[in-house]
Amino acid sequence: MLEKAKYLEEQIAKKLQFWNTILLMLAMILFLLLGVMDYLATPQNFTRFIFYRIGISLILIVLYYLNSIKQNILYQQMIIGTMIILSAITIELMIIPFGGHTSPYYAGMNLLIIGALGLIPFNTPLTILIALSIYAIYMIPILLFDTLTNIPAFVMNNTFMFSTFVITLTLRILTQRSMINELSLQYDLTKEKGKLEQYSTQLEDLVAERTKELSVSEQRFRELFDNANDGIVVLNTTGILINVNQKFCELHGFEKNALIGIHFSLLEGKDREGQKEERWKSILNGEAIVYESRHYKKDGSAILLEVSSKAIDIDGELYIQSFHRDITEKKQLQEQLFQAQKMESIGTLAGGIAHDFKNILMAILGHADLLSECDTLTDKARQSLRIIENSARKAGHIISNLLSFSRKESFEILPLNLNDVIRDAVELCESISKKRNVEIKMEPNDNIPYINADNNQLEQVFMNLFVNAMDAMPNGGKITITTEFLELEEKAAGRIHPLLTAGKYILLKVSDTGTGIPDEIKDKIFNPFFTTKEAGKGTGLGLAMVYGIVKEHKGIIDVKSKIGKGTTFEIYLPAFTNTNAAVVQEVSKAAPPSMKENIRILVVDDEAGVLSFVKETLEREGYRLIATDNPYYALEIFGDIAGGIDLIITDINMPLMDGKKLITHFKAIKPTVKTIAISAHNANPLLGDKNIDAFISKPFKDVHLISMMNKVMGLKNSDI
Repeated sequence: MLEKAKYLEEQIAKKLQFWNTILLMLAMILFLLLGVMDYLATPQNFTRFIFYRIGISLILIVLYYLNSIKQNILYQQMIIGTMIILSAITIELMIIPFGGHTSPYYAGMNLLIIGALGLIPFNTPLTILIALSIYAIYMIPILLFDTLTNIPAFVMNNTFMFSTFVITLTLRILTQRSMINELSLQYDLTKEKGKLEQYSTQLEDLVAERTKELSVSEQRFRELFDNANDGIVVLNTTGILINVNQKFCELHGFEKNALIGIHFSLLEGKDREGQKEERWKSILNGEAIVYESRHYKKDGSAILLEVSSKAIDIDGELYIQSFHRDITEKKQLQEQLFQAQKMESIGTLAGGIAHDFKNILMAILGHADLLSECDTLTDKARQSLRIIENSARKAGHIISNLLSFSRKESFEILPLNLNDVIRDAVELCESISKKRNVEIKMEPNDNIPYINADNNQLEQVFMNLFVNAMDAMPNGGKITITTEFLELEEKAAGRIHPLLTAGKYILLKVSDTGTGIPDEIKDKIFNPFFTTKEAGKGTGLGLAMVYGIVKEHKGIIDVKSKIGKGTTFEIYLPAFTNTNAAVVQEVSKAAPPSMKENIRILVVDDEAGVLSFVKETLEREGYRLIATDNPYYALEIFGDIAGGIDLIITDINMPLMDGKKLITHFKAIKPTVKTIAISAHNANPLLGDKNIDAFISKPFKDVHLISMMNKVMGLKNSDI
């Protein structure tokens, strides 16, 4: 409603301005033209009346200008009101001197009433007010300044004026009402037209928007289809290719035009034909199928694909949409990962077995040492004892190799130049390689950074690789060793090996021109005790130890080989970042002196053979000791006589209680008690433990045990 009222107000203001302009122009023209009537009717007043007429015309010109400046109902009503009042006064100034109540110039008042009320769109109250104002201007001066001598004429003039007023008032009311109705209708029509135009515009915009969305959607799906990372193919129910995307073309090495229209089976391998038929039936029955398939490229090479297929209904027709993802590299990485996991499991198993073997060897070697001290042994018995001892030590060497493979041995890790280690290893092998007609060629990168490694362990890696390479070249050949610095990102590292992470590496390649490794045994060459050599010519631990040492150095080893073309071992070792040298536990190897009899010792080991050896060795030296294979019993004994115990000798790996935990309990009871830890495992987990004064690795000799006790207890020759 407020909008409509404002609209009506604006339109009335426009009409008011327009009719004000018309009335002002007519008034100016009539006032000047009717001056001729003054000359004919009253020559004696002509000059004065001309002055009146010119004066009112000038005023009307000013009002005409003011009317054109602004559109506002009140403002324009004031202008036209001023014009009417001044015009009426001017006419009255000519009526009084020319006949008064009988003057024919009263007709000018009638014209003014007709023009003002007939043309100007005043509302009814304002129309009446204007008419009364004109009549008052006419009547009041006559009554005040004129003598009524001709009453009939005066009445007649007033009657005409009143009649003119009634007629024009009636016309104004009707015209005003008609104008308001017309403007209201125009407003309503304008609004409806505006709504229609708005609806039309919105409809056009909606159609344009939907058309654009359809076009964008079509383009988007086309781009998604063509630029997808997976190959996409659409087939009909008979297996004919209807459409393929760019990735599908790249996977198979064909142009799009060459693929459209062919049967899908031409791209698949010929194996598992029965499964293909069952799979196709399942897809047509509405099942979503994911399967692996071997396809062939244009050049004849095979690729492994993961295929996801589903039937879709488009406008009543059934199509099959299939997504194809190349998993050739993924499968290779999976195989490498499975191999690494298998080797990890074998390494764990080997480490466990080695631990048990060390305990057994400890008992054998220990009691062999005790027997060697007997004076009653015959020469034949001593010879048998030496054979037992030598065989046990050879077994210990094999166990050490096993522990190296399973990463259980401690290394002396120092920053070193890999090229220097290679040169030393090559020098050691040169005499052997020349005899076997094998050339060893080095192609090192002299700018490679250092690595953190154990020099002796890396030499073992090279020696084993050289020996294997020479065995693979019975008629001679060439071994090529190269080093290279690599800085790998995560994605590139993953492509090389699934366990290789992003970082800086030294790549070592050892290549030979030998017979190569068959594919069927390639994943077994790092297994402990696996060998292709004749019985008695190899332990099968060489490459297993290489694998273990590389893993211990946080590296990755991979092998590439082709039958008749040779083999290349690739080793990735992390480049040096900081010095992380391992702590090497040193023990005194001096001959043990006799001990004082007042030292009391508690020995704990769950292996009866080891416990027996330690007990006999210490008792032979004159020590007083308590020996037990139960850590809980040992803790109970110590709690009763802690003041009388000076030294604890305990195994670390025991089933009932961990040795470190047992030592912690001992120290809590008596902080000053000395402790020696023994274990078949390495000392790394014990480094930095303040509760442990010394560590001895199994197997050990009696002199080693006595020497370590001297060091821990602070005994010298003067104490003997």
